[in-house]
Amino acid sequence: MYRQEQIKPYGDSGDKGQQVEQMFDNIAPTYDVLNHRLSGDIDKRWRRKAIAQLAPFRPQKLLDIATGTGDFALLAARMLQPQQLIGADISEGMMAVGRQKVQRQGLEKIISFRREDCMQLSFADESFDAVTAAFGIRNFKNLDTCLRELHRVLRPGGHLCIVELSAPVRPPMSWFFKIYSHTLLPLYARMVSKDKSAYRYLISSIEAFPQGEEMTQILRKAGFEQVTFRRLTFGVCTMYLATKI
Repeated sequence: MYRQEQIKPYGDSGDKGQQVEQMFDNIAPTYDVLNHRLSGDIDKRWRRKAIAQLAPFRPQKLLDIATGTGDFALLAARMLQPQQLIGADISEGMMAVGRQKVQRQGLEKIISFRREDCMQLSFADESFDAVTAAFGIRNFKNLDTCLRELHRVLRPGGHLCIVELSAPVRPPMSWFFKIYSHTLLPLYARMVSKDKSAYRYLISSIEAFPQGEEMTQILRKAGFEQVTFRRLTFGVCTMYLATKI
């Protein structure tokens, strides 16, 4: 068991998956505002860089796992112009926000949303050309099982693209990150979202989540090959690209 799998939003009792679902339902109305403001809108650049990794492969059928409010799915639809993109998440509250954004942008023919448990996806083997995951995999209650499921639904030659928040490992950025994440961020998040437990959990999960070389080994264990990673913004974010051979 990885350390972040033991961290739950609302205490030790109860199933982590159910708690994560409840947490995201609670913060769904303010999630986008907080995400962009707390990162200074840098998260938008991270998404573009991650999606650009897939552009040379021209994937036509995509799965965006832990899609949340659909920001990554919407950007992928515009940048990659696939035939179909499914956004999957356990939080109906988050996807409800995503559906509104898709409708406003007129992308209903390309993007659809489905409630899915990443530990047991309903899709057939080899269903997708690419799978993406932005800022969500650290919330999986069993990372190995979920990654094996993502590997299963990818076609041979398909790619997994992950972008995830990470704790910088080198000073002085590691010092700044710790001060910011444990003082200013939870204070502002509590004022806007009214759920102090949610953002305390999110910081704890970032600090506990395996990153860099350790994460590449976990991806290889799940069956992926040609695994690469790149740290962004001094290590505050890390993106990964892996292939199913």
